[in-house]
Amino acid sequence: MILDEALSQCRTLVVDGPDGIGRGVLIAELARHGFLVRLCRGPLHHVDPTQPYRELLAAPGRLAVDGSLVHELVYGPLRRGRSRVTWIQALDFAEAVAERDGALVHVTGEADDTEAVDAYERALRTLAQHVPVVTVDAEALGHPIRGPARTDPQLGEHQKQLTVGY
Repeated sequence: MILDEALSQCRTLVVDGPDGIGRGVLIAELARHGFLVRLCRGPLHHVDPTQPYRELLAAPGRLAVDGSLVHELVYGPLRRGRSRVTWIQALDFAEAVAERDGALVHVTGEADDTEAVDAYERALRTLAQHVPVVTVDAEALGHPIRGPARTDPQLGEHQKQLTVGY
C-alpha cells in the first residue's frame, strides 16, 4: 500500500516514527484530506496504556492519530529498560486499527538514533502481520500530497514510490 492508496482506502491512519523526524507536513495534509487529527503523545495511562487509543478508535469518521503504542515499544526499552506496553497490547492495537479500515504510517528520514530506527523497523515488521504499514520518507513530504482523484498528467513525472514495511 502506498500513501495515495491509504488516503483513499483507509478510515484510520496512525502516524509514527523515530523522534526527530518531522511528521507535521504529513499530519497537516491528512487534515486537509478530511481526517480528524488527534495527538496521542505524553504519559501513558499507568494501569492501561491502551485506554486512550481505544477511546480514539471508537470515534466515528476518518481519523489520523499522531503517535502510537509503537513509540513506547521502541523507546520504553531504550530509555527505561522495558516497555510499559506488552506485545499482546500492541498486537490488539494493530488489529483494532485494521478493523477500523486503517493502517500504520511509518515516517522515516534522517535520524541520529540508529537504535530507535532499527527498533521501529523490527516492531513494524511484526505489526505488519496484523495491520497494513505504509512507509513514508519525511523528505518526500516537502510538497503537498496529491489525492488519488487528481489526474494531472504532470504528476506522474514527479511521483516517488513509497515502500511498505514488513
